[in-house]
Amino acid sequence: MADGQRWALGGNTDWMSGLHEVLRDVPLWNLAIPGTQNRAWISEFTYVYFLLDLCVLREQCDLGIRFLDLRIAKKPAGGGKLFFAHGIYTLISVKEALNELATWLDAHPKEIVIISCSHFESLTDEDHISLVEFIITLFADKLCSSQETPTLRSCWSRGQQVVVSYGNQQMVLQHPELWAEIPYWYADSSDPEKVISYLEDQQHRGRPAGFYVSGLNLTEDALYVFLHPLENMRKMTTKALSELLSWASEQHPGPGAGGVNIVCCDFVGLGQFCSVVIGLNYKLGAVTLAPRPVCKTAAASTSDAISCCNGNQT
Repeated sequence: MADGQRWALGGNTDWMSGLHEVLRDVPLWNLAIPGTQNRAWISEFTYVYFLLDLCVLREQCDLGIRFLDLRIAKKPAGGGKLFFAHGIYTLISVKEALNELATWLDAHPKEIVIISCSHFESLTDEDHISLVEFIITLFADKLCSSQETPTLRSCWSRGQQVVVSYGNQQMVLQHPELWAEIPYWYADSSDPEKVISYLEDQQHRGRPAGFYVSGLNLTEDALYVFLHPLENMRKMTTKALSELLSWASEQHPGPGAGGVNIVCCDFVGLGQFCSVVIGLNYKLGAVTLAPRPVCKTAAASTSDAISCCNGNQT
């Protein structure tokens, strides 16, 4: 199978190892990387996957997600354990989830995951010290130092698979294994047109030099909830997904002013989000790379083309 076709065939579990040779020396912050916030998988999976004792982080990685936005908190009466939280707390602890992620990485030695740890609701200094010690011990030689410029090839040569962004500057200064907090462009709107407009305004100002996130996430504000009492965040995202994916498919990665890096969306199991973002990488070397697959089915719009490319190729 041609390298340039894997992204569109649903084979995203090991998509990094399948990228073309030309892309293996590109800094990771110049590649297009699909990501997700934990707020979506908390609301979608809490009563299904968590109660069945399956790991949501592993499920996300199987879909092709390589950026995990982990909002960490300590329950008011939860003892010393840390959990993920976005409005509600998860049943699985942070340590349990990260242990499962480490197991997944062992099974996929050429895949690299970027973990963003943030918010830290109710955490004490001692909690931070304990969490960072756990992360460094767990991932050990898999950690990519913040002093390096990581590429696929350089990470593979060193056995590195994990970039940890940590939203506490004091801990980052003490540990070179930790990266500073990754900028996240977030429109804070329930309107997909406003989200896209915000991202384009940010692009015109120029992208950050390192890792950064373009958030396609929608927000249920009070007005939206009042006007749509029967809708939840999943329904809201589903309605807007075609427009958001259409915009994403027109982007390109790279160091230029408008170049995307990490692209985040909620409910990433819907549609072809991961495949669309992964496919953007082939724009980096369009001259030398194999052509992208062509849909046999005529599409009336970009969003139609996105939805059909998974099953009609030449």
